[in-house]
Amino acid sequence: GDVYKRQVSTQSTWGLLKSRGMTLRLRKTRKDRGNVTMGYGRVGKHRKHAGGRGNAGGMHHLRINMKKYHPGYFGKKGIRHFHTKKNTLFVPSVNLDKLWTLVSEQTYTKAKERLTKEGDKAKAVVIDCTKAGYFKVLGKGELPKIPIIVKAKLFSKGAEERIKAIGGACILTAQIINIIHSNSQKKKKKKKTKKK
Repeated sequence: GDVYKRQVSTQSTWGLLKSRGMTLRLRKTRKDRGNVTMGYGRVGKHRKHAGGRGNAGGMHHLRINMKKYHPGYFGKKGIRHFHTKKNTLFVPSVNLDKLWTLVSEQTYTKAKERLTKEGDKAKAVVIDCTKAGYFKVLGKGELPKIPIIVKAKLFSKGAEERIKAIGGACILTAQIINIIHSNSQKKKKKKKTKKK
C-alpha cells in the first residue's frame, strides 16, 4: 500500500513540473549540482533584487538607461491648466467634398433632377452638419453645382465662399440657438413684470 502511495505522489509532482513548461532534466540546475555556488560565484553571490525592485534607481545607478530609453520620464513640463474644459476644444470638422455623404443618395439624385426640370427655381437641399455630428465645415474639395443650405456651428472662409459660389447659403446653428435662448429669456422677464 505504501509503495502505491509513493508512486502516486511522485507522479503528481512530475505532472506539476511538466505543466509549468520546461522538463526538469533540461534545467540548468541539473548540471550545476555539485558546484557549491551553482554558477553564481563566491564573491557577489546570488541575491534577490540587487539593483532594487521595479523602477528603483532611475535617478541614480540606472540613470543612463532612463535618459537613453525613457527621456522626459522625470520632472514637469508646460503650464498647469486648472479646470480644463475639453468640450470647448471639441470641434469635429467635415470638408466640402464629404458634405453630400451626410445625406442619402436618393436626396442627391432628386436634387439633380429638380435642377434640370425647374432650373434656378428649384428648392435647395438642407444639409445639417450638426445633426450628423460635425461642428465645422472646411473648404477642401469640389462641390457639384447644386444649390445647398448648409447648417453648422462654424465655417471656414474658403468653405463659405465655395458654398455661396454654387448658389448655396451658410447658416450658423449656434447663432440660431442663441437667438432662441435670448427670446425665451425676454419672454420670461415680461411675464415677471406683468405679475408685479
